[in-house]
Amino acid sequence: MKLVVRMPNWIGDTVMALPVLESLLASGPDIELWAAGEPWVGDLIPAGLGVRGALTIPRTNGLKELRAAAAALKPHRFDAGLLLTNSFGSALVLRLAGVPERWGYVRDGRGLLLTRRVSVRETIEPRHQRDYYLELLAGLGVRTVSPGIGLSVSEEERAAAERTLEAAGRDRSRPLVILNPGAAYGPAKRWPAERFAELGGLFRTRAGADILLVGSAGEQELAGAIAAAVGGSVMNIAGRTSLRELAAVIGLGRLFVTNDTGPMHIADALGTPILAVFGPTDPAVTGPVATGSVATGSAVLKIDVPCWPCLYRKCPYDHRCMAGIGPGEAFEAGRRLL
Repeated sequence: MKLVVRMPNWIGDTVMALPVLESLLASGPDIELWAAGEPWVGDLIPAGLGVRGALTIPRTNGLKELRAAAAALKPHRFDAGLLLTNSFGSALVLRLAGVPERWGYVRDGRGLLLTRRVSVRETIEPRHQRDYYLELLAGLGVRTVSPGIGLSVSEEERAAAERTLEAAGRDRSRPLVILNPGAAYGPAKRWPAERFAELGGLFRTRAGADILLVGSAGEQELAGAIAAAVGGSVMNIAGRTSLRELAAVIGLGRLFVTNDTGPMHIADALGTPILAVFGPTDPAVTGPVATGSVATGSAVLKIDVPCWPCLYRKCPYDHRCMAGIGPGEAFEAGRRLL
């Protein structure tokens, strides 16, 4: 069977979906597995996993994108497609591409487009997004493997990351604390920049740490302002790395301080200790797999407020869910993980 998996549209969700690929490959020797989605999807699939290839297809925001996505898939003549996205449009793309078997959750009114349908299991307790993806496989009768999430970087990538940090002024005698202050989802997920700056200063002066700022090209200004506020020999490579290069850098850190973002899940999959600050989202759903255990190297800071979880991209009020978390509290939590 030649099977394509439509991967999620977000970096973090794609990382959390990697056990789905592993489970499908373990289900039998007769599967030729492909992945499709954003241009960076192939960068997140471990090289030795056995996925045949990764196809870039546009998000289905209009008729033009629908046709382009279907055209990208059609020449490969897939026997089946598994949808890890929830939209009607992503199911329609498989239909337009002539994929005869189309599997997924019954969401967004797309039931008639699916040949194998799985209903979303209702739960009282929050369900981690990783488990949401694996339950889709279980609903299709596919045995799932251990839900652990793992990424790796090559020795060459690691060495290149070391050179990047050395050029930026890295002192290897000091622990490396990486600050990731951005969040593509929106400002509601971002701990205030001045808190990141103050925390960076605490790690530099009280823990003797080297401080590194990372982020996307769109977060360069944010990272630059924080680096300037911390002062001293702060390194800033925001917007200067590819996704693979960023992963290699994250793998060198002694601590990764972050909002609820895609790079947080990369750090989790690499085994880099994490201090995550959560605001409008629920760590029980999208938090690090190792959340809450110092022994396993991750911790979450979150305060309970009446409006949580709102899932807003931009807070319409006073952002109390994140403004109430202070740099001193974050420093003490992070120092225990160093």
